[in-house]
Amino acid sequence: MTVTLIWLFVFIALYSAYSLFWGVVSARMAPTAEDFFLGGRQIPSWIFVLSATAISFSGWTALGQPAFIFRDGFQYAALSLCAISIPLTGVLFLKRQWILGKHFGYVTQAEMFADYYGSAALRWMILLVALFFAVPFLGMQLAASGYLVQVLSDGKIHWSLAMWVMTAVLFLYVCLGGLRAAAYVGALQCMLFGAGMIAVGLIAYIHIGGFGEFVDAMSNFSMLGMGPLGTPASGYNAYFETPGVIQFVEGLGREAPSGGIWTTSMVLSYSIALMGIQAAPAFTIWAFSSRDPKGFGPQQVWVSGVIVGVILIFFGVAQGMGANFLGASPAVTEAGLMVARVLPDLSAGKESGLVAHTIHIISARSPWLMALLAICAFAAIHAMAAAFASTAGTMFVRDIYKHYVNPAADDREQKLWARITIGLVLLAALLLATYAPRAQVELGSLAMGFGAQLLPALIGLCWMPWITRPAATVGLGVGLAMVVLTDSFGLTLAEFFGFQMPWGRWPWTIHSAGWGIVFNVALCLLISLVSQRSKEKSHKAKFHAYLHLAAAASSDKRFLRPVSWTLALVWLFFGLGPGSVLGNFLFSLPDGGVAAWALGLPSIWVWQIIWWALGILVMWLLAYRLQMSTMPNIEVKAEDDVFKLGQ
Repeated sequence: MTVTLIWLFVFIALYSAYSLFWGVVSARMAPTAEDFFLGGRQIPSWIFVLSATAISFSGWTALGQPAFIFRDGFQYAALSLCAISIPLTGVLFLKRQWILGKHFGYVTQAEMFADYYGSAALRWMILLVALFFAVPFLGMQLAASGYLVQVLSDGKIHWSLAMWVMTAVLFLYVCLGGLRAAAYVGALQCMLFGAGMIAVGLIAYIHIGGFGEFVDAMSNFSMLGMGPLGTPASGYNAYFETPGVIQFVEGLGREAPSGGIWTTSMVLSYSIALMGIQAAPAFTIWAFSSRDPKGFGPQQVWVSGVIVGVILIFFGVAQGMGANFLGASPAVTEAGLMVARVLPDLSAGKESGLVAHTIHIISARSPWLMALLAICAFAAIHAMAAAFASTAGTMFVRDIYKHYVNPAADDREQKLWARITIGLVLLAALLLATYAPRAQVELGSLAMGFGAQLLPALIGLCWMPWITRPAATVGLGVGLAMVVLTDSFGLTLAEFFGFQMPWGRWPWTIHSAGWGIVFNVALCLLISLVSQRSKEKSHKAKFHAYLHLAAAASSDKRFLRPVSWTLALVWLFFGLGPGSVLGNFLFSLPDGGVAAWALGLPSIWVWQIIWWALGILVMWLLAYRLQMSTMPNIEVKAEDDVFKLGQ
């Protein structure tokens, strides 16, 4: 056994011991079903801050963000602004959902929606969204942890064995302690996630020769007329240019866009998909578990916006763009721009192994540090897995077993069935990842797009009572259908039944979440116009009257409302939307080189840094000045008489 493997086993054992410790402790603190499902609604603010951040970014960021930046350049790095767009969803909805959950005793988002809208169909569609997060999306995350071990062990440990063993640890602590265990382990996972991304970024910087050498290498690279998916019409290197506002192509698999897929319409629509993480049913349960909303603002503005933003914009970019100069890009190597050959060829679909191979660089010199960074990557992956597995058990018990099968189920029965469900969910995810990896990827890619389709219904619940039950139900249903029809799974399903869709994946460079939200919102507006009913209005008025009492901004803040919302729309337009194309050339030409680049950086990177900073300002205004993530105006107490309509 090599020294590297010994250190890897040591750190895995320490991480597992910590996780199982909190599983056992949390089990002793969970005598009731509510304790198991929600941590007794007593999760401390600082635990929520860390664990919610880990859930929001975790594995897909730690492993995926650098890999896609390596493949597609700065046009994809615009998604680093997810450090703003993801918590912006929380600013809009978390505090108000927490108030309703605490006052009316809701445990799941499906319960809350079914009660507010009076729709059993909404309950089942929300369960469908949760299922896609809980099985195929988890399978993708867990498989990534297995491949990480395989790379770091030089192939001595097969990825499937590593995946099953590490998932067994996750199952034990979540099954024992429920959400409280997932939350306390998630706090450590968040710190490991952040430290790991910084450390891997530093490894890239060090091997390139420092930040100055990194910029010089990019300067030389920018003068090559090449791009990730062809050269754009401008003739500039597509790694340093957003390829337009929109391209009216048929979609991936049928017609590739010129110069890359990450047009502003793709970036904006993909950002909407990422917002689905905090709109998802699991995240609502996480909000319900918090003792109070004190942690919402710090998590959204300071930890996500500032700290995660710094990590993604400076260290994630270092990993992704830096890999081009460390041997991972044959084209850069052939052009004589390689600084050091420490990475293997990761082009042509192999980019997903970038972070694992970057960690592996230090295996000979510092095997203990390599093993520690491996645990950081595991922690990032398992944070989201634990959250969605635990909440899947909660939703099954509350929304199916207790609601339809056995309404009289006691605490012991509810916890038992929740644990059985957690086990079945993780088993299904493992089997899908092991034996049907293609189906897992296609199904898993639907998860965030599905989550985003809950946004209009959430807007109705928290802000706009005129969105009616038929509008929310039909809009969500059609939105989910459009996500399927414009993504890989729907195209594969159509081919299976002998149909050929006239488009490919993500037509017109619009992500499937974007297509879904367009139809969803349009139907919500149209149906709401013709389906207003006095009985429904009266029912909803009770919710919104309480929200106004508990969550409305003070009267002296009214003048800030139009200013803040205008700034938010401006930020979306220029930070993620059509206005971001100005970043291609505003400060300098993409191929101008370091001598001509404003601030010595590529124009597109400067643009992203500026709008990241402005995004923090917008979130601060909304979260604190407009009091959207501060403590409620009144003490929120549980209401015994929960009114229900037409469930």
